[in-house]
Amino acid sequence: MEGIVSYGAYIPIYRLSGEIVRQVWGGGTRGERAVANADEDSLTMGVEAARVCLQGIDKCTVDALYFASTTAPYKEKQSASIIAAALDLREDIVTADFSDSLRSATTALRLALDSVKSGSVNRVLLIGSDCRIPPPNSDLELVFGDGAVALLIGRDASIQIEGSFHTSSEFVDIWRLEYDKLPKRWEDRFVAEQGYLPHMQKAIFALLRAHNLAVKDIAKACFYAHDARGHRNMARVLGLDITQVQEPLFDKVGNTGVAFALMILAGALEEAKIGDRMLLANYGDGADAYVIRVAGEVRGNGGSVRRYLESKMMLDNYGKYIKFRNLMEFEQTPEHTPRTSLSQIWRERKWVYRCHGHKCQKCGKVQFPLQKYCMYCQADEKLLEEVSLSDKKGTLFTFSIDERAPVIDPPNVLAAVNLEGGCRFFSQMTDRHVKNIKVGMPMELTFRRIHDALGIHNYFWKCKPAR
Repeated sequence: MEGIVSYGAYIPIYRLSGEIVRQVWGGGTRGERAVANADEDSLTMGVEAARVCLQGIDKCTVDALYFASTTAPYKEKQSASIIAAALDLREDIVTADFSDSLRSATTALRLALDSVKSGSVNRVLLIGSDCRIPPPNSDLELVFGDGAVALLIGRDASIQIEGSFHTSSEFVDIWRLEYDKLPKRWEDRFVAEQGYLPHMQKAIFALLRAHNLAVKDIAKACFYAHDARGHRNMARVLGLDITQVQEPLFDKVGNTGVAFALMILAGALEEAKIGDRMLLANYGDGADAYVIRVAGEVRGNGGSVRRYLESKMMLDNYGKYIKFRNLMEFEQTPEHTPRTSLSQIWRERKWVYRCHGHKCQKCGKVQFPLQKYCMYCQADEKLLEEVSLSDKKGTLFTFSIDERAPVIDPPNVLAAVNLEGGCRFFSQMTDRHVKNIKVGMPMELTFRRIHDALGIHNYFWKCKPAR
């Protein structure tokens, strides 16, 4: 039966606490939410979740990549194609973006299942990711969180999707126009009573009836809600016992938009037992509901939700958060104006996006980036074999700190990392606490946004302390 072959989640390392927000705006905010780093967006977070999902899996078996987000970095440019390159997938796969609705990831899930069932593809990599900006000094500021989830959909899956029900609606509750940076919303009570509750109930109960199931047959319910109060109300309306409701992580991660329902599901799968039947339900322009049964051993790649929850750094001031989200104008120094060249990026795409180096067949050395000659023995390119480096682990060889460099998250840390297999990788270090950097510490590579220039997002590989 078609279902989930593997899954992975990604939660950024930074957290914004209610205490920091309260210092600026006052009020009774509590908890914390995940905040994407200044060099992260929905695309880079999607890459990270997918890398977790694909650990130990032959990438050549992926025939399609679907990317769902309401905050894709481009309005007219496919994000899925960039993600496929960063993941070093085959070039002859189907790529597609799904957008404009918080329900787009579970809609894409239905299409992925249909594609696999029809035989047009064997496996689809589905990614849901969002990096929404809440209005400052609003109750959304500690509701919205950033994160991503990836599901590998295929046949003979241990996590089987037994059925689904879908309903579409033109109901308007939260929206953002073409040039809006911040979302708008309608009155909470009207949205709950006329939108969220009736649409979710319709989809969930119709699904249960179609499969002769009762609420008591559900081991874990994983469903969308705007906030914690709405989540509790829905659980009560559905008649769920508290033990049946998977923790939604509102006070630890926040509402991750398109990725939210899948993030809750990923958390449930980390604790699932064979035979468990789960409910997945999502809301936005209607509702989607799925019945999921755990038929065999769950492939979760190390409990990514739990691991990323435990690995975090707190933002120590509100100003840094404002700078990360570009919510104020800051001084621009002309001598440091970023530049880019689409022609050069295209020529060097194999090492810029795919992180390919080469291994010399004469001396055995591995080098990055790609060269025409071996820097060690001067063998020409005929003896240089392309190798993928993005999944290699490493250790920190040396580093330097530049306190005066004009970076969003100072100081600028430049590092040399010795990757397994012998390659030395030079790059910026991200997701780091300067006081904790030590030579010899475990490192890994991560796909990040470097800068924007000429209206283009420039992406490349950085290093970070292993999480």
